[in-house]
Amino acid sequence: MAAPAILLLSVLPLRAQQASDAPAPEAASPVLAGQKTATGRSWMVTAANPLAAQAGAVALRAGGNAIDAMVATQLVLGLVEPQSSGLGGGAFLVYWDAAARRLTTFDGRETAPRAATPTLFQDDRGEPLAFLQAMVGGRSVGTPGTPRLIETVHRRYGKIAWGQLFRPAIRLAEEGFDVSPRLASLIAGDVETLRRDLAARAYFLDADGAPLKAGTRLRNPAYARTLRLLGQYGADAFYGGPLAQEIVRAVREAASPGLLSPGDLREYRVKERTPVCGAYRGLDVCGMGPPSSGGLTLGQILGMLESYDLKALGPSSPEAWRLIVDASRLAFADRERYMADEDYVPMPTRGLLARDYLGARARLLAGDDALPEVAPGTPKWDHAMAGPRADGAAPELPSTTQITIVDADGNVVSMTSTIEAGFGSRLMVGGFLLNNELTDFSFRSQRDGVPVANRVEPGKRPRSSMTPTIVLREGRPVLALGSPGGSQIIGYVAKTLIAHLDWGLSLPDAIAAPNVLARFDAVEIEQGSAAQALEPGLRELGFPVTIAPMTSGVQAVAITPDGLVGAADPRREGVAIGE
Repeated sequence: MAAPAILLLSVLPLRAQQASDAPAPEAASPVLAGQKTATGRSWMVTAANPLAAQAGAVALRAGGNAIDAMVATQLVLGLVEPQSSGLGGGAFLVYWDAAARRLTTFDGRETAPRAATPTLFQDDRGEPLAFLQAMVGGRSVGTPGTPRLIETVHRRYGKIAWGQLFRPAIRLAEEGFDVSPRLASLIAGDVETLRRDLAARAYFLDADGAPLKAGTRLRNPAYARTLRLLGQYGADAFYGGPLAQEIVRAVREAASPGLLSPGDLREYRVKERTPVCGAYRGLDVCGMGPPSSGGLTLGQILGMLESYDLKALGPSSPEAWRLIVDASRLAFADRERYMADEDYVPMPTRGLLARDYLGARARLLAGDDALPEVAPGTPKWDHAMAGPRADGAAPELPSTTQITIVDADGNVVSMTSTIEAGFGSRLMVGGFLLNNELTDFSFRSQRDGVPVANRVEPGKRPRSSMTPTIVLREGRPVLALGSPGGSQIIGYVAKTLIAHLDWGLSLPDAIAAPNVLARFDAVEIEQGSAAQALEPGLRELGFPVTIAPMTSGVQAVAITPDGLVGAADPRREGVAIGE
């Protein structure tokens, strides 16, 4: 049943591409020089929309660095890809400072309001709310972190004047941009909830209440005003004053009112955190630690697989995928039990990546068939264990965006940002959407009296699967990447790394390779891809299999002796631009 490797690892057939994932028409414009793959000797920027990547390229051509380019790129993404990220959301940023030869991470994750309680997403009987009921409206809105994050890192590392970086996004907001096929398709699929908020309805639907069509010229003067305010006065204008009052009013007066207060906005802080790094094939794979589960879970998957010869098995082997998906299932079991905001919940962070612990977990993979069941392990704690933990229930939907940049000085940015579900809470203020990030908390706060690590608590940051990653060889970056996709992000990044590092695929081919992953019991295979040939073999090994669209959006840059290689996922509208 095994398909030839060249077929299995081919890019998606055209029949599998959805209309929403077709390249944007503006991508072909000579003004927007960019393509799915690019090479460069000096710098490289990849982003999920060609207009956003071009804004980053403008900053780099003007003498800016990776942080300047990130700011310009993110501001445009918030305009042209509003369903995925923006000022109303949060982000994680992994940064390599070339001058200091230092890797660090910045946590711009949203926080729960101070008035929130563990029962925020429960009904009067203590049962979890239906997800749509929890998501739409003010209840799900956490304190946004993106404005403070981009300002914080720019103040420390930026070269170009802050206000100058806002110009491309302001111009596009005022002059307008063409709605892309992807955005038009997503609007059409969300009409009923977008209608519930007057500002969102007026922006995303036409005068007759119909969704905007691809190619419609869309202007956002409210966003331009917000950007001018932030460009002149900084992030303080977001976290205080009239804009902050408007945000709080929208949240508290929504049909499903939330708890966000002026104090929550005023007190928000970005946190610099130590990277989480796991060893793999002589490399250090580094990313964001808690409250993200991305770096830890990715490190666990790779750590369990390191003792197995995936290269010899090859990408067409069901046995190779048995190892990958069972390692993922074991890592996700640990994720659900232990991972949360470690400022609130003690975590065995070191123990989860310890070689002896991962070695013991890897030995569970030594059989011939799928593991009949998986359970969390018992990692060592580097402090007193905080009592028993129960598994939670936290939906995490596949929206988000990824920016990956390398500048001429060798600085590297990998940033994943989000407003959680597509269109967030569906509340629009100041030309941008507010997040529904609080639904990343567990809706259950306890099971039989045993607390859930990722329960809602005042000021706490919800667990995330965002996995911005920088790979180091001998203390130097050689690869940076990340992806959108909810809790599937971890699997998308793992597949790309394995395809590139173990199976020798070029970076573009590794990204384009079919997605196959597991989070819980079922193996998930990308619909319409050549990987569907794996289904019979995986079923014979004992796995349940589901086949569904899996629209990853990996953006990556490889740093090689011959220069830079940038690659954007063919499943979305992103591009790479390099010089």
